[in-house]
Amino acid sequence: MNSPANLPAADFLNHAGLNRQHVFDLDALPADLVAPLTPAPHERQLILFGHGGRRLWECVQEEGMRGMHPIDEYSVRVVESWLKLALPMARARTVFPGTQRIGLQRLGAIAGWHRASPFMVGIDSVWGSWFAYRVAILTDTQLPASAPVDNGYPCTSCADKPCIEACTANALAGGTFNLTACNAGRLAANSRCALGCLARSACPVGAEHRYDESQIRHSASGSLATIRRYQAP
Repeated sequence: MNSPANLPAADFLNHAGLNRQHVFDLDALPADLVAPLTPAPHERQLILFGHGGRRLWECVQEEGMRGMHPIDEYSVRVVESWLKLALPMARARTVFPGTQRIGLQRLGAIAGWHRASPFMVGIDSVWGSWFAYRVAILTDTQLPASAPVDNGYPCTSCADKPCIEACTANALAGGTFNLTACNAGRLAANSRCALGCLARSACPVGAEHRYDESQIRHSASGSLATIRRYQAP
């Protein structure tokens, strides 16, 4: 299932694994969300590309794990190829991944993609938490803006909350996420969650889209390295 962005040559993106797309008109977005991107006068729209499920990782592995950030680098290459194919006259600038501050979760919420789960990863009733934001570009296009999607929010009707029970770090105790406890649990000796969130894996929503174990370990190793870097004395 793909977001109905109505992009030209969307099949190319879907096949390449970037199967979630959303077009925003910049003048319809909150000013404080747009300002850090410093759009040029000709830049009218922001297009957000994401992926749901396992297809993107399969494509990255088929191409080969290049560079230090293979998922990011692959995703940017796909978007660049798509622009040449679908919008060859468009002027476009990548603002994510990159160094500019961008409110991905806010954009996702406006698109209807993102509702917070107890374990602080975006969730909906179709993909569960097995999706991610991959690329955002500013363009001079005048494509039809995408309507927000509503795949439903599963957490309010979830009585058992298996994610809370599964968290061995007690970072979800009381239903409130505790980042300090989460980081400590991941850094602990013989941690069971260092290379994959047990709470996320325990969530039954969208289980058919669950990432391959190698993707989970790859992503978790990057975040673990960041935690170690910032926790170092």
